[in-house]
Amino acid sequence: MAGSRRRRRRGRALLRQQGTEPSPAEDAALSSSREVTTVESPCHASASTFLPLPGPYVCADLLDSLLHEIIALFNSFQDFLAFIGTCHSWRTAVSTFPSVYTFSFPPLHFKPDGPYVHPHSGDIKPILLSNCRWQLSDPTKKNLSLVCSVPENSPNAMHYLGCSYGYLIFSDEEHCLLVDVYTGTNVKPPKLPPNNNLGYFCGIGILTAPLISANSRLLLFSRASMFEWQVGTNSWSEHPLDLGRERIYQIVFFKGDIFAIDALMRLHAIHLTPRFSMREVPIQWEFLPNNSWLVVCGDMLLMVAQRLNSGGLDGSSFKVFRLDFTVEPAKWVKVEKLENIALFVSLDRRDPTFSCMSPERWGGKSNCIYFAKLSEDPDETWTSAELGQLVPENAIHPMFYGMSFPPDCGLLSNQWVFPSLIYGSG
Repeated sequence: MAGSRRRRRRGRALLRQQGTEPSPAEDAALSSSREVTTVESPCHASASTFLPLPGPYVCADLLDSLLHEIIALFNSFQDFLAFIGTCHSWRTAVSTFPSVYTFSFPPLHFKPDGPYVHPHSGDIKPILLSNCRWQLSDPTKKNLSLVCSVPENSPNAMHYLGCSYGYLIFSDEEHCLLVDVYTGTNVKPPKLPPNNNLGYFCGIGILTAPLISANSRLLLFSRASMFEWQVGTNSWSEHPLDLGRERIYQIVFFKGDIFAIDALMRLHAIHLTPRFSMREVPIQWEFLPNNSWLVVCGDMLLMVAQRLNSGGLDGSSFKVFRLDFTVEPAKWVKVEKLENIALFVSLDRRDPTFSCMSPERWGGKSNCIYFAKLSEDPDETWTSAELGQLVPENAIHPMFYGMSFPPDCGLLSNQWVFPSLIYGSG
């Protein structure tokens, strides 16, 4: 109980330190209140069932091990909200749940509000945050959605660097901004080092742990440097990168290590303690995918690989590989079937990827890959493909964020997210 109070005080202190008083919504996420969001937030639900209703304190003395068994049975995000809205002890149990990657319900779909813009249709430009709005929807309950926006007091124009632990990450030449995808509240880290070149050279950002966790760090990567902010401190550390100024495309956490893959498909292991280090992981390649995404699935590091047929004119197909670390060099081994697993990826690899067990429980399909895609049709914002199935050319933009073109940093695209409150306090 005392530890929970300390975590809540630290979270509130963090927001005040950055010049932001906790909003009622953020304060609710940090406290033992049974309500997760409030009408004070810049987010608005289209159905009241998207928010948990207060209820009596029942079974508050259940063991965490039993509560974890209950969590593993959730079929939707609404089940999760109802659970944490029951009482403080149930909410605390979420923070000790082994991993978000073992949830059996799917992530929420994030859809930016605004007209369709074809990728690479112009110069890379920062995003106007004053017009930055999005809609969150649950694949299990398509009639429910939540509309959110960046707070009005945010900087006007910033570059998008990615999404991590439920926070959108933006930056400009001097500042960085973290925006909660579920509540719309923001956190402002200290002023960035000068000449960081984060936005103009396709930077990428990621949190190493939930924002209110004691060991959370924000990492921002440019072509030349990694910038590290220990959450709660007043300064950044800069670490030069020896990548030949190649871009980092994706970053994942696997078995306690940070792995980053660059434009040349080189995999790098990054360690922050006792001091910063970065080394290339030798890998034996027997193929080169047109597009690829790393996905953590339990004790496996997977790669979803897209191969174009006839240069993309006849569509594409997808294969999945598992990285075998038991041999040297490491080797990608083909996975013939995903069994009872579904994978979730977004076209922008700066966005998070997820795996889900037993998707039939919420109406999904095993052995499938769910893509959050860019589409002119507002009703077709994601699609699914069975492993090995031919995907029509018009189903997704096959070369969007591909190896042949630089990422279009000017777009905030459809993606899959888990809100920050799902991760507890770490």
